[in-house]
Amino acid sequence: MKTLHRLERPGCGCGENEAGDGLLSLDEALARIAGTSGAVEEVEIVPLQRARGRVLAEPVVSSTLSPPFDNAAMDGYALSAGALEGDGPWVLPVGGCIAAGHAPSDVVRRGTAVQVLTGAPLPKGTDTVVMQEHVLREGGRIVLRHRPDVGAHIRPAGEDMMPGQVIMEAGTRLGPREIAAAAAAGAGSLRVRRKLRVVILATGDELCPAGDPLAGAHVWDVNSPMLAAAISGEDVEVLLARHEGDALGPLKARLAGLAETADIIVTTGGVSVGSADLVRPAMAALGGETVFAGVAIKPGKPVVFGRLGKAFWLGLPGNPLAAFTTWMLFGNRLLECLAGVSVPRAVRRHVVAGTRLRHKPGRCELRLARLAGFDGLGREVILCPDVTNSARVSLLPAADGLVLIPAEVESISEGELLEFVQFCAK
Repeated sequence: MKTLHRLERPGCGCGENEAGDGLLSLDEALARIAGTSGAVEEVEIVPLQRARGRVLAEPVVSSTLSPPFDNAAMDGYALSAGALEGDGPWVLPVGGCIAAGHAPSDVVRRGTAVQVLTGAPLPKGTDTVVMQEHVLREGGRIVLRHRPDVGAHIRPAGEDMMPGQVIMEAGTRLGPREIAAAAAAGAGSLRVRRKLRVVILATGDELCPAGDPLAGAHVWDVNSPMLAAAISGEDVEVLLARHEGDALGPLKARLAGLAETADIIVTTGGVSVGSADLVRPAMAALGGETVFAGVAIKPGKPVVFGRLGKAFWLGLPGNPLAAFTTWMLFGNRLLECLAGVSVPRAVRRHVVAGTRLRHKPGRCELRLARLAGFDGLGREVILCPDVTNSARVSLLPAADGLVLIPAEVESISEGELLEFVQFCAK
């Protein structure tokens, strides 16, 4: 593969809309979501064991020294290095053994040692731990042939955390590493943002539940189970997934009811400009606010973002691949904003094209891609199908994510840099 020069701009070109049709660019749409939505105010206290995936509502502050006392970093013998006179070897009597969780009972006399196990508090009168492999044990004494360094193999009190030290800021999403730090800081429970409430409404007379017998012109509802799986998580509760046909009155009533309980209403279908596309008219009739309608991407051009009452509304296209793609880009960003995540996930990174790709200029194309290893420079290589079809989902299981093909280009050569959005496993 050929080596290309460094990209002259940080993005993929998706911040530009070459079509000139009034549609927002991908980056403009993401900026509007971030600028319009903020963290939910309600918080709750959860035990540390149930905090995975939640977002901190306040900083975690260390309550004490960590470790709380000087302790042995490994099994060995605690002694005073300054008490070793001459050039050695030194023979020191051993006065007992201290294990982790047991406090020393006596001060260690000068010129003696005490056996200590890993994690044991360092007894007074000692300043060094000698590894047990570096001494010769002879009954009740040890023989030491090399002078140890003062402070060797000791974990000092407060080495990791000091009282009042901020360990994590509000807005941190909690995973195993963050929970470990919280436990070390002495936190048995944490104040986190409450779970976000999401409802899914698939629209269209043609839909029936997956697995039901198909009759007439019906097709199975792919979007509801797909989005429920994509959205569900430790900090998100999918309240329900419903279906509504193409009738304005019932659709208005359904949307009005959902807006009373949800933080986010996710609809699929009905957001284009056809006579049966009734979601946008229903939202307008209910007094809903539209933040943007239409983004210069393929697939997913008709995507809409707005509000109805206190609920945010994300109107996704009806074709399953377009619905999945737009949720991954815009829905996940909206969830992060409402959860109060201070540092959003870095979802885009550079990869190189494994083959030549062709593209029709005008809109940024989001094409399914599979990671195919690394090139000679250690860069990730992706492979893509020749075209994007927003109604086809058979290629989704084999895809690792999406590549962003810039709006203005006609082709991408093998070895050229592209931006890549990896699918997040739930």
